[in-house]
Amino acid sequence: MMSAPLALFTPLFARFLLSGGLNTVLTYGLYLLLLMAFSYTASFSMAYAAGIFFAYVMNRFFVFKRHQGLKSIIWLPFVYILQYVLSMIVLWGWVEKWQFSVHLAPLAAIAVTLPVTYFFSRLLF
Repeated sequence: MMSAPLALFTPLFARFLLSGGLNTVLTYGLYLLLLMAFSYTASFSMAYAAGIFFAYVMNRFFVFKRHQGLKSIIWLPFVYILQYVLSMIVLWGWVEKWQFSVHLAPLAAIAVTLPVTYFFSRLLF
C-alpha cells in the first residue's frame, strides 16, 4: 500500500506539474516584463489573468484530457480566484512583512498554492 504523499505521484499529477511548470515559466516571464512598468501587485494580477486562460486550455487538453462541460468552465475561475487570494497573501507577506525580493515572490506563492489548485482542478475535470 502506497503512503499518501507517494500516491500523489501519478501520471496525472506529473502532467499537472508539467503543465503548471510551463504556465509558471510563461506567466513569470510576463510578470517580470510587466514589473518594469507596473507595481508588483498590478504586474502579478495581469500575469495571473493570462495564466488562468492558459491553465484552462492545458487542463482541458493535456492534463485531464476531459472536462465536465459547463461545470469546468464556470467553476475553474473560482479555483483560480481562491489561488489568487492565497497568492496575494503570500506575496504581501514575502515582500512587505519579510522584506524578501519582489522577483521571487510569485515562486513562493506557487509553492504554497500548488496543492490547493491541484485538488480543486481535479474535482472539476
